[in-house]
Amino acid sequence: MLNPAVIRLAATVIEQADRAHPADALLRQVLKRSRAEAELGRQVSRVVFAYYRWRGWVDTSSSMSRQLSQAWKLAEQFARNPLSVSAAELRQRAVPAWIWSELEAPVTWLRALQAEPVLWIRARPGQGLVLAKKLGCCRPAGPGPLADALQYRGTADLYRTPEFQAGAFEIQDINSQWVGWLCAPRPGQTWWDACAGQGGKLLHLADLMQNKGLIWASDRSLARLARLRRRAARARVFNYRWARWDGGARLPTRTRFDGVLVDAPCSSVGTWQRNPHARWTTTDADVRELSQVQLRLLLHAAAAVKPGGKLVYAVCTLTRSETVGVVEQFNQHCPDFSPLPLPDPFHPAAPPAPQLYAWPQDRGGQGMFVAAWQRQA
Repeated sequence: MLNPAVIRLAATVIEQADRAHPADALLRQVLKRSRAEAELGRQVSRVVFAYYRWRGWVDTSSSMSRQLSQAWKLAEQFARNPLSVSAAELRQRAVPAWIWSELEAPVTWLRALQAEPVLWIRARPGQGLVLAKKLGCCRPAGPGPLADALQYRGTADLYRTPEFQAGAFEIQDINSQWVGWLCAPRPGQTWWDACAGQGGKLLHLADLMQNKGLIWASDRSLARLARLRRRAARARVFNYRWARWDGGARLPTRTRFDGVLVDAPCSSVGTWQRNPHARWTTTDADVRELSQVQLRLLLHAAAAVKPGGKLVYAVCTLTRSETVGVVEQFNQHCPDFSPLPLPDPFHPAAPPAPQLYAWPQDRGGQGMFVAAWQRQA
């Protein structure tokens, strides 16, 4: 039986959420206004996201209270036995029908989408095991280049921990960390994080460069760049410059870079496990429109890569139009860029490839796609 306060707050979020008002943002606002205690807030969040994961099963003609209870019961049953729901049922009800024209995915992907996501954090270089002991409830990703990735299974508000305040770690999905590692920046190089957002990948690049060299960070949103600067200050990362960039042909700097990362805006299909509301607000028209935005950003940013330099394209989506479709169009426009094979740290025995996917079912992270090129000297 769900707590009446949980039902009331969850219903408030769901009744207001739509395409212009994403559920995750509304959830933060509702919880802040209600001054909900941490445990109540966590439960409300779980119920809201369970509703969107199981929306295809609930009786939408019934009361919201009944719908929430039904979704929560389904979520609990699935957690106990993921095989209790057939592959055919998942394919029909867990995601919108249009997605199947954009990707081919096994049933394990659908089962991953219906499970609650795990929380990943990134410790500073070489500090993963030390941080795990301090925080507790951590499971390291294991040996290898991403040994400082930790899966956090506790209930503490990590933002309030002294370790976070001291800049000892960032909350960052393991597959976002994978992107930074694939960029492979070296100390002393110059890099441009063209769509830097709030700076998660910039901070990782800075750590990989041992804070030596220079990183330019740009975004079209000054608000996001302000948050980036606050994060960088907390992490004591200072080897960067920032500038607003609207994505046009006029670049924010005349510098020519050893490496450019274009972590482009996308349909975010790769985040459908953590943000299930987006399954029901994203359309195939969005995918087509975004693929043209991505190509334009990539073409403009490519001009800033020096001869012999590296261009990396990353998106947290898995659709054909936004991944290999963008790559194919870029290859036609830019013959002076050669596909650059990348070694996958998650599959060390596999041969390097210029295009790589990371799927939610592989290790509990969000879906990602990465492609890389080298500009001919």
